[in-house]
Amino acid sequence: MAWLPSRQTGADAVTLDKAVPVHSLPGFDAGDVSVQDAGAQWAARLLFPQPGERALRQDRPQGERLAAYPLRVLDACAAPGGKTGHILERADVILTAIDVDATRLARVEENLNRLQLNATLIEGDAAQPETWWDGRPFDRILADVPCSASGVVRRNPDIKWLRRPDDIPQFAAQQAVMLEALWRLLAPGGTLLYATCSVFNEENDGQVRAFIARHAQDAERCPLPEPLSDGSLLPDAEHDGFYYALLRKT
Repeated sequence: MAWLPSRQTGADAVTLDKAVPVHSLPGFDAGDVSVQDAGAQWAARLLFPQPGERALRQDRPQGERLAAYPLRVLDACAAPGGKTGHILERADVILTAIDVDATRLARVEENLNRLQLNATLIEGDAAQPETWWDGRPFDRILADVPCSASGVVRRNPDIKWLRRPDDIPQFAAQQAVMLEALWRLLAPGGTLLYATCSVFNEENDGQVRAFIARHAQDAERCPLPEPLSDGSLLPDAEHDGFYYALLRKT
């Protein structure tokens, strides 16, 4: 297979020296490679699903013996499915992916089909789990919440003109509702990865600090590796801007 000139830009990422049509990428149609920003690839790594990792399932059906099961993972706001696929490529988990938009959810299905991976896809609102959740807790949750997208301006310059000052408080309010709703779905001892592609404190560290203050009895913040010690990944020539916070239910 002839590979294109590229350079390593992450643990699982290479950047091409020159952009090409996606279907020209060697192995793309066969599911060997995917297109995903190097900053976005941190999500699957930070969520900590490891090959062979299992959980003791306390919510087993009556009469079934206590045993180790594959981790149950929820990818909230999953479209277009890049992080969904990356999680499944890294670990053997039972994954549910939800998105409020049916058209965007179809893109998740297309991506998983190309990668020959399987997940349960549900059209639903992460802020209203009572409309779709089966009542069984998840061991890992990726909360990749709607945000101002201020971290991806380098690739989407129109964002600078489309955003208004009052957009940020609105996003922050929506994020807080989603965090509270998704936290209820997390199993004790499980972890929730809060993620945005924003650089604004109100959507990022300010949001997480407020959540921790509300949940002093059942939530703790986990340390992250470099270069994410404070959760922020500022945009540069190698990747977009992102923010991550890993929260454990105590």
